[in-house]
Amino acid sequence: MNSDKEGSVRVAESPQCDNETAPIDPPPDGGLGWLQVFVGHLALFNTFGWFNSYGIFQDYYTEELQLPLSAVSWTGSVQVFLLALIGMFSGRLFDAGYFRSLIAIGSVLQLLAIFMASLATEYWQLLLAQGFCGGLGAGILYCPIIANVATYFRRKRALAIGITTSGAATGGTIFPIIAQQLPGKVGFPWTMRVMGFVVMFNATVMLLFARTRLSPRSRGPLVEWAAFRELPYTFYTAGAFCLLMGVYLTYNYINTYGRIVIGMDAETSLNTLFIANAVGVPGRIIPALVSDAYFGPFRTLVPLCVGSSVLYFGWIGIRDQSSLYVFAVLSGLVNGGVQAISMAGLPSLTKDLSKVGVRSGMIMTIGSIGCLSGPPIAGALVDAADGRFMYMQIWAGCIMLLSACFVAASWFARTKQGG
Repeated sequence: MNSDKEGSVRVAESPQCDNETAPIDPPPDGGLGWLQVFVGHLALFNTFGWFNSYGIFQDYYTEELQLPLSAVSWTGSVQVFLLALIGMFSGRLFDAGYFRSLIAIGSVLQLLAIFMASLATEYWQLLLAQGFCGGLGAGILYCPIIANVATYFRRKRALAIGITTSGAATGGTIFPIIAQQLPGKVGFPWTMRVMGFVVMFNATVMLLFARTRLSPRSRGPLVEWAAFRELPYTFYTAGAFCLLMGVYLTYNYINTYGRIVIGMDAETSLNTLFIANAVGVPGRIIPALVSDAYFGPFRTLVPLCVGSSVLYFGWIGIRDQSSLYVFAVLSGLVNGGVQAISMAGLPSLTKDLSKVGVRSGMIMTIGSIGCLSGPPIAGALVDAADGRFMYMQIWAGCIMLLSACFVAASWFARTKQGG
């Protein structure tokens, strides 16, 4: 039987769950869940796949608009900031049963952002369209998609979320290919519109197949303050904040580094972004398999964050094209794993799946400050060093190491509580 909101299965009310929902059946770990993983993969293709390709636009905007790197970075960081900021609101609306409505609204805003950005000729127009409108659209989509997949899986949750988040790598591979092949033939504005048509097709498929499993939780607070009294949740929130400051810097700056420091031409340097995104597919799925089979998300995420930190420090010594390609492969693998497992860890902090949307969204909203500040800080450090990247690389390495420490503290506190 379908509910009147998004086709979730209704069950009788019970006083055991805030007088709102009955005890929830265990996740099926498959079945219709894999279709929702496919829907989620397309959503991540449209959101983080687009964001992970921002190096394409950053290079174009700095050349065409003659703006400092730190200024142009704001458009990219505003996108990710808004995606994370409204996670608390979109997550609560997901819990309330508005899943497919969120997909529709978010997709419309994303399409509006892409097509308006293709018409923009000034920086403020790009910031308004691609930054604010695109970020809001992606934010309405992202947290509900991750939360929905989590409700279908328990033993295979990391794998399911890993495959879902690998959509960011798929999109981050396809969009740079389009950007590499089309501008010389149709110009950059029409190249963006072609990307918009790809997003439109994916959004249509998502709307056709998206379904929720749980009954709507119509009542409940927007913020569950009691969650912060749980040490594992609080430490993980701090770890996610640090992680979101640093994990996307490779995608923002690797092709710019290749062009400015190593002297690669714009088209060749774009290959590094293409590679970093492409290897993110196995980079997300392999750690997810390891997490499900052996260690769980916390113990898998800690070495991944440490590995990301080591790679950022190692980036300092890269001075030739071959080494940068190797860095692109390793960084894409490790940072892809960081993104996937960090998302897989969010539902593990929530025993009541009817609250997975709001509790995951709370962490994303706090992490949004890291998303907003990370790329501009990195760009400002590059500008302050007169185009040298060492300060940025050191800062990124330190922030990822700090993230590993907080996640380790979360795992330790969870272990002490018998979780």
